[in-house]
Formats: sequence, structure tokens, C-alpha cells
Amino acid sequence: MAAAEGGGGGCDCAWPDLTVQRAELGPLLATALRPGESWYLVDSRWFRRWKKYVGFDSWDMSGVGDPRFFPGPIDNSGLFSDPETQSLKEHLIDELDYVLVPTEAWNKLVAWYGCVDGQQPIVRKVVEYGLFVKHYKVEVYLLELKLCESSNPDNVISCHFSKADTVATIEKEMRKLFNIPAEKETRLWNRYMSNMYEQLSKLDSTVQDAGLYQGQVVLIEVKNEDGTCPGQHFLAK
Repeated sequence: MAAAEGGGGGCDCAWPDLTVQRAELGPLLATALRPGESWYLVDSRWFRRWKKYVGFDSWDMSGVGDPRFFPGPIDNSGLFSDPETQSLKEHLIDELDYVLVPTEAWNKLVAWYGCVDGQQPIVRKVVEYGLFVKHYKVEVYLLELKLCESSNPDNVISCHFSKADTVATIEKEMRKLFNIPAEKETRLWNRYMSNMYEQLSKLDSTVQDAGLYQGQVVLIEVKNEDGTCPGQHFLAK
């Protein structure tokens, strides 16, 4: 049965035969998680409509091709606590509030149905957990770090990072935020007590391996022209 037309939300989308949609998405949605890969969040309400419309579940074929169940463009607005910043609501539950789809599946759904205007994709990384028994999870909620310059520690900017991001990623973001030229030599420090600092010297370490935690302060220090460090009060652990 061919997909019905309509409900495109202004996008020039092409809906393949519903049998094709089921056949192409099925194996992708069963893909195993692999560390470092990107997965996307899709609002469960939209996804349930899509499944019903294409007859994804063999036990529920009553709505196949029925225009009443046509899902329209992907709409994740139900996942946002603030539609302006598109920050996620707290305590969202996998499968109940959202489903996770791998990159290839997301690209197909967007090509077929488009997205609501102005919404950014919610993309997250697969992260490895466990010290002895390893398991993989999609890191839905990112870690918030408070970034500042050692010369002006009161000017704090909050940014979110994945536990799989490296210290080099944080440094790159801080250079951009604080307009620090590439030729300037810098050092990064985390503040783990009110006035105790530890240098983040291994740029290839991940956020997780570096032991950074939610709300931690990270400072960037720009070395003087003569190579000396202005922040002599920073003492490496």
C-alpha cells in the first residue's frame, strides 16, 4: 500500500511505500549501541503515530495508511522544558517519553517527514559505563560545566558536554567563548574545592576519565608573552 500524501508541514518530503518504510527502519532500530556513535531522541507520541500509520507492529495493523494517523513532521516539542532554548525536561523516561533511533534511521525519517520548523535535532552520544562490567548507554542528559577565565573568575558561562567529550573539546569551546587566539598558550584547571585547583593536563582524556562532575568549575589560564603563568596561586594536586 502506498503512503498517503499530506501533512508535510511545509517540507518537500517524499513518503515511500509503507512496506518499504517498515523494511528499512526495522533493522536500523534493532542496531546495537556502540561507543562514540550518535543516536537521536524522538518524541514517543510522534513515533507511536508513525508506527501505527505504517503498521510497524504486526499485531497492530488497524491504522495502516489511515490519514488520521499520518504523523506529519517530527515534533519533539513535548520533550522541551523551554521551547526557546529547547532544553530537555528533567526525568524523561526512555520508551515512555522518547525513543532512541540511530543516525541512519533519523536521516531516513527526516527525509520522509521533515521536522517542525525551528526545532534542532536532539542528538546524543553512546557512552561506556561500568568499571569491570562494561555496558553502553545513550547519554541523554549532558554534564553541565561552569566555564570561566582565571583572570575573571566571576564571569561564568554554563556549557553542556558529553562524558565522552575530551578535555581538548572543552578547551576549544573555552577559546571560542572567551576569544582566546589559537597562538596563545593556555592551561585548564578544575576547581574541586572552594580554592583548590587541579590542572587538566591530559587533553585526550575524556570528561568521564578526568573525573569532572555536574556543576564543576573549569578555568582557562592564558600564559604571559614570556611564557610565565599569571595564576601562580593555582597549585596542581
